[in-house]
Amino acid sequence: MDYTPPVRFSIVGSGAVGGYYGAKLARAGHPVTFLARGAHLQAIRAHGLCVKTPLGDFSVHARAEERAEALPACDLAIFAVKTYSNPVAVPLLSAVIRDEGAVVLTLQNGVDSVDEVAQALGCEHVLGGATYIAAAVTEPGVIEQTGTHRRIVFGEVFGDRSRVSDRVQAISEAFESADIASDPVSDATVPIWEKFCYLVPFAAFTGASRLPIGPLWADPFTRRQMNAAIVELEALARAEGVPLEAGLADRVARYMNEIPPSTRSSLLIDL
Repeated sequence: MDYTPPVRFSIVGSGAVGGYYGAKLARAGHPVTFLARGAHLQAIRAHGLCVKTPLGDFSVHARAEERAEALPACDLAIFAVKTYSNPVAVPLLSAVIRDEGAVVLTLQNGVDSVDEVAQALGCEHVLGGATYIAAAVTEPGVIEQTGTHRRIVFGEVFGDRSRVSDRVQAISEAFESADIASDPVSDATVPIWEKFCYLVPFAAFTGASRLPIGPLWADPFTRRQMNAAIVELEALARAEGVPLEAGLADRVARYMNEIPPSTRSSLLIDL
């Protein structure tokens, strides 16, 4: 089946991550429709979506809908809701992905999202990836980015993963046209698990202690515990058949030495 490069985007989960990338795509001239709700939806409809960033503030006016059935047909749906909303959000994708060649790119944290989406739509409609960005919805209709990271690493998760597929390459070009740092890969299970191996201990320790990473990483005991968790998760990934590159735990440890000590689990770090 020939694949037409995507020009029509639906953003399912128009908060900090989905809203940011959707706004960037809309500003670049791609047709974008946001699925949103409540005060955020009303603000987007009334005033547009405002993005505040160290790279320069901007606003876009794009279509926003409350019901998935009201979204126009799309080529690519970016799925960026919080994973705890999946029981409600995943079934909505059947109404969003209506064309034969349409695909969903899930950027959720964790390693189960691609399988959950595939169960609803079929493997052929699913791409997976990891994103690295620090952003938050500071008020309805306003997204504020901290730092300049805006990277998406993504690719196929089912079927042939021997090379970067044509559709992944086409999507990457669309992202790059919108000033989104895009890293297309042949096998997206690798970046998904790499981020998981880092984020699980990072979020668990900073969340449970209510401390930033600095004092935790400086303490010999918690540092050993975090390293042990990273090693255990890396072993789990390899047991699942994920072809991680050697030395992941060492790379994470080196990066921990470099990140700002005030960093907490709400900030997604680019490894």
